[in-house]
Amino acid sequence: MSKKMWEPSNERVKDTRMYEYMRFVNDRYGNNFSNYDELHNWSVSSTGDFWASLWDYLEVIYSKSYEYVVDDATKMPGATWFEGARLNFAENLLRHRDDRPAIKSAAEWTEDVRTTTHAELYGAVAKVASTLRKMGIEPGDRVVGYMPNTTETVVFMLAAASVGAVWSCCSPDFGKKGVLDRFGQVRPRVLVTTTGYYYNGKPFSTIANLKEFMPELDSVEKVVVIPYAEIDADIDSLDRATWYNDFIDKDAERIEFAQLPFYHPLYIMYSSGTTGLPKCMVHGAGGILLNQLKELVLHTDVKRDDLVFYYTTTGWMMWNWLVASIGAGASVLLFDGSPFYPDPGVLFRLAEGTGMTVFGTSARYIAALEQNDVEPAKDHDLSSIKAILSTGSPLAEESFDYVYNKIKENVCLSSISGGSDINGCFALGNSMGPVYRGELQCRGLGMKVEAFDENGKPVRGKPGELVCTAPFPSMPIYFWNDESGEKYHNAYFDVYPGVWRHGDFIMITEHNGVIIYGRSDATLNPGGVRIGTAEIYSALHDTQEVADSLVVGQQWDNDIRVVLFVKLNKGYRLDDELKKRIRKTIRENASPRHVPAKIIAVDDIPYTITMKKVELAVRNIIHGKPVTNRDALMNPESLDLYHDIPELEEE
Repeated sequence: MSKKMWEPSNERVKDTRMYEYMRFVNDRYGNNFSNYDELHNWSVSSTGDFWASLWDYLEVIYSKSYEYVVDDATKMPGATWFEGARLNFAENLLRHRDDRPAIKSAAEWTEDVRTTTHAELYGAVAKVASTLRKMGIEPGDRVVGYMPNTTETVVFMLAAASVGAVWSCCSPDFGKKGVLDRFGQVRPRVLVTTTGYYYNGKPFSTIANLKEFMPELDSVEKVVVIPYAEIDADIDSLDRATWYNDFIDKDAERIEFAQLPFYHPLYIMYSSGTTGLPKCMVHGAGGILLNQLKELVLHTDVKRDDLVFYYTTTGWMMWNWLVASIGAGASVLLFDGSPFYPDPGVLFRLAEGTGMTVFGTSARYIAALEQNDVEPAKDHDLSSIKAILSTGSPLAEESFDYVYNKIKENVCLSSISGGSDINGCFALGNSMGPVYRGELQCRGLGMKVEAFDENGKPVRGKPGELVCTAPFPSMPIYFWNDESGEKYHNAYFDVYPGVWRHGDFIMITEHNGVIIYGRSDATLNPGGVRIGTAEIYSALHDTQEVADSLVVGQQWDNDIRVVLFVKLNKGYRLDDELKKRIRKTIRENASPRHVPAKIIAVDDIPYTITMKKVELAVRNIIHGKPVTNRDALMNPESLDLYHDIPELEEE
């Protein structure tokens, strides 16, 4: 049984937005719910009432109401939501136009924290939106960013959404192929960028990259360049380029918000693309608005006084998720740069100095802090933080211990999981409930998530395939350049007809929490027994010799054998004695089934730009299959380490 790490007081529970919403539902529908499980059961059994209640509770701004909530709550894909409604995503995010902070922007290259109020944000969006309209940008046109994590990225996204254009973004560390594989598919009309950015103390120019890929982006009519990070640039030789101050309509003060259908496209997100051309997932404005505000307001307890932070790049869905906090009237804290420059305390100094209340990061970041013996609670006043969020990969049980022992004792630690596919979460935090070691607190409201066994039957207390058995409005509305819908169907519905298969291997616990074992397409099957890679990573968590690791299944002798690659800390060598200790550790902390047949030392572990281990790409390499899109990786050169390894040919 999992250890309970934290539980909110009764007073804290009654002060949450989730508790307020539960009372709202009780009053409206004559219910008598007293806990989250009762509320969740209702949300997935009374689909129409649930999403209608959210529409009203969140006070969605619209020009025309809907005719019905959903035409068929059993149809997936293909259910129609909020038919007839007309609204604008940007109008809903810009509803607060006062002098309270909307955005605080920090960066590694400056000690200043720049503040933009809700009123100032509205004004800045108005100036960009006016120019877009004058250019003839129409609903459905694409506006894209090649941008660091700064205020102007938010401004351009909201300006695009205000006129009905579709926004898509790549962080500026993407190379030529990575950009063209994405933007080349969606053919944008406008691209915005900065003169450069800093990372780990070093300046990088974006203009040099632009000159490489812009000749192949012939759809772009205007390149808008923003001076940034005191990095100079000559744009005279850059075709179709103009400075930001010359682009904006300085006289514009009002925004004409295009009133559009609930399903009008808002974002184009991309799959990692490590084994082929990235899938372009198109998300509708209404579904994203409702679902992201649900996750922020209810599951994260975001209120007007909160300062919400997530360490993310602009190309990761967590950026879109973070920015939606503005629609709750809260303040968003952006950070551009390395989370370890000039030292591992940089984000905690930022938290202390700004009064951050929600601290979002990745599981890998938390593990790196622990490996470096960082003790934030000892060095910083973190009293303002009420919630710590983690995503990107499963948060190890030992990382739960680290957070409560070394970061903050009285905090709601919410490991959350979903993906770019839905621009949101399937499992996440519950501001009314306890935190158990190694578990995500709950399945999201309105998300009918189950774990399916090998026979396609729901199971509890044992691992299975993460599925969602009922539709939800934040599903992608379609994939770009997928007229027949075949790519969309094959991505989610080819295994269980009418049931969304997400690709994660999970267990639903006795507390109705969720444990994630890793990607199901990377699940190991030695001897026909399915085991998750996360269990091996967790077992190695406290092994002082191992800095990082990656595990894959190799086809061998009509079976699958487990192969473990380890990156060792300095001063250690992978000899027979260390291999023996590693195997013993895995056997004792996981099971004999998890013990690798091969343990191989490598100099680096490959990660995507969104900080996920690329197990599938390595598995392809060791089986002689191609990896076609290296630009999707943070460290693409690391893949070369996995070619032609002699040990993989041995018994």
